[in-house]
Amino acid sequence: MHILFDEAGKLLTGRLLSEAESSLQVELESGKRVKVKAVNALLRFEKPAPAALMSAATELSTDMDLALAYEFAPEDEFGFADLAREYFSSGASTAEQVAALLCLQGAPHYFRRAGKGRYKKAPADILAQALAGIEKKKQLQVQIEAWAAELASGTCPEPVRQQLYKILFKPDKNAPEYKAVVDAARSSHTAPLTLLQNAGAIRSAYQFHWQRFLFDQFPKGTGFPALQAPVITDELPLATVQAFSIDDSHTTEIDDALSLQGLGSGSVTLGIHIAAPGLAIAPESAIDQVARHRLSTVYMPGHKITMLPDEVVQAYTLMAGRDCPAVSLYVTFEEATLAITDTRTVLEQVPIAQNLRHDQLDTVITEAWLSGEAPASNAVPEIAALQPTLAFIFTLARHLKAQREVVRGKPENFNRPDYTFRLEGKTGDEPVGDETVVIGTRQRGAPLDLMVAEAMILANSTWGNWLNDCGVPGIYRSQASMAPGVKVRMGTKAQPHAGIGVKSYAWSTSPLRRYVDMVNQWQIIACARHGKTAALAAPFKPKDANLFSIISAFDAAYTAYNGFQNGMERYWTLKHLQQSGTTELTATLVKDNLVRADSLPLVLPVMGTEGLPRGAHVRIKLGEIDDITLDVHGTVIERLDLPVDEAAMEGAGEDDEEGEDEELSSPLALAIDVNEGDGTEPAAQPPEATDPAGHSA
Repeated sequence: MHILFDEAGKLLTGRLLSEAESSLQVELESGKRVKVKAVNALLRFEKPAPAALMSAATELSTDMDLALAYEFAPEDEFGFADLAREYFSSGASTAEQVAALLCLQGAPHYFRRAGKGRYKKAPADILAQALAGIEKKKQLQVQIEAWAAELASGTCPEPVRQQLYKILFKPDKNAPEYKAVVDAARSSHTAPLTLLQNAGAIRSAYQFHWQRFLFDQFPKGTGFPALQAPVITDELPLATVQAFSIDDSHTTEIDDALSLQGLGSGSVTLGIHIAAPGLAIAPESAIDQVARHRLSTVYMPGHKITMLPDEVVQAYTLMAGRDCPAVSLYVTFEEATLAITDTRTVLEQVPIAQNLRHDQLDTVITEAWLSGEAPASNAVPEIAALQPTLAFIFTLARHLKAQREVVRGKPENFNRPDYTFRLEGKTGDEPVGDETVVIGTRQRGAPLDLMVAEAMILANSTWGNWLNDCGVPGIYRSQASMAPGVKVRMGTKAQPHAGIGVKSYAWSTSPLRRYVDMVNQWQIIACARHGKTAALAAPFKPKDANLFSIISAFDAAYTAYNGFQNGMERYWTLKHLQQSGTTELTATLVKDNLVRADSLPLVLPVMGTEGLPRGAHVRIKLGEIDDITLDVHGTVIERLDLPVDEAAMEGAGEDDEEGEDEELSSPLALAIDVNEGDGTEPAAQPPEATDPAGHSA
């Protein structure tokens, strides 16, 4: 005697050995003996043999017409043998009964289980919906297969092209477009990004990077709603200074300006004047909502996406020839010793006399000219008249920097230049990607740079301390120490910033282009208006959940924006190599197999560094450039320096951002996974792309 039984939904057969009241002993075809609950036994039979029975029943069930079986099945609950008698004949054989059982088990949309071997017909309307869904799924699969075939043959279907960035970076893994790419990548054994490139889905490398960023950060576009800059209603006193700003020629959001009073009197007052949108823009207002959504201006060579609409920026920017509302910090110094004797913050209107442009003046306002050792033959009278003021501010800046370095415990090293990018041939508002790029350099720590940097550090640290003294929360940047792995953090508590060498540091000097600075300006304005009672009037109170939300959002956005800026700078650097026909570079080994180019903002992996110490100077031959992946490799062909004393190299580059070199060469992670769901372990894949080189913001 043989038995057919149900074990956890799986049909098994075996020889019946013995039978108790509620259980059976069964020997499977493999020889294994199992105990089976009596309730799970569905059918007893003598012939045919179990293997032959299941083979015959499977073949019969395959030929059964589901629609006909549904029509013949009883309306009430029934067993599989009942269906076999209705469908085949009143004397249905054992094989036909098992075939009916297999048919019922394999068609849950037609028949619902009502117990072991028992079923009930699905309602007609539910069945119709299920069949429509099955048909739709079949048609969708046909479409997926057709798209996959097109992709594999080198053609990109338009629906896939329209979903390109979503497929690669934020996929819906049930979407047919995604499945088509995965299927095509598997069948052609091609990496997804390469597959899409070969199929023509990516028509422009520049647009690929630009549109990917917009998809990720600006899915609704970069346009602004119609907004009008509110008027500042405060009656502000007019400052008795003539202030000047120092920015790049392309800067329209002029946040800061400087002034100097009392030169030669023994007591000198430096004025640091910050544009004051916070006097007019209120928290939760329409303009604030826009700024809080964007959080920062996005920079890239040849273009930028501003945090605020241009008409709003122009209402508050520190434009020359105007009296501009400002939050001013006045710091008084003893002229001889440069010791600080007083600080005060004033809300006022500041006459802006000049907007200096450092890219036009770096060769004029040199250290030699400021010290009087060399004349500036090409200095216009207005600039020449500023020489005593600029000379004192430069001396003061070096003094402030030296004081911070004492706190830091070591000097700040400006051993790498800042790179500038100029696109020649750009005709529209945005680059198209094939413009001629000219890469220039500005040495870090140049006089004008140093003046502005130290003035802003002085303002940000002074205001950070003041907010804390007034009991008003702000958004701070802090670093517990300069030990390896200790990163800069953002928070609401005034804590030391070891990397800068100050007691506390609150970004406050760029309110037109950084939302954190706008928030801190609101808090500073409250302190200026209310003093020690400012905590009661400030927009953000201690432990305000809004502040923590802003910090979290800003951190994420600022990281993404900086990553994109670095990526576009790498794109244009690689474009420069192509345009100039450069095939070899000199570089310095910075870590393991990574080198940094001597004259370009480029970090790349190279072969042939075995046995070379960190800091070795080498010549490398460049490999093929991929402007989609922003990837280029090299090979060391010559060592250019004498052997390096590795002990002397200890500490070199410690001022770099934590992990910067690794980030500049780490692979770009795609969200598409060609191994998912195919039952295989994820295979090691070559990098699809590398994160771009660039400087830290």
